[in-house]
Amino acid sequence: MNDEERQLWRVGNLACVMISCCSGAELQIRRVRAHERGGFEIVLREMYPMKSDLYDRARDLRVEYEKA
Repeated sequence: MNDEERQLWRVGNLACVMISCCSGAELQIRRVRAHERGGFEIVLREMYPMKSDLYDRARDLRVEYEKA
């Protein structure tokens, strides 16, 4: 089974990533560590049965992080 990973947005050093497969989708907010190539820390992880719900949550989180 192949998982698909896609960055939805980035605000500063935070990136919102969707990881999807046939059983649903996972939303991750990652703090990217510039000093480590490919390094990141997962700040938030949520599971969704439908991608549409994940996209709605990702939009809400982007607004929240842009205000902060």
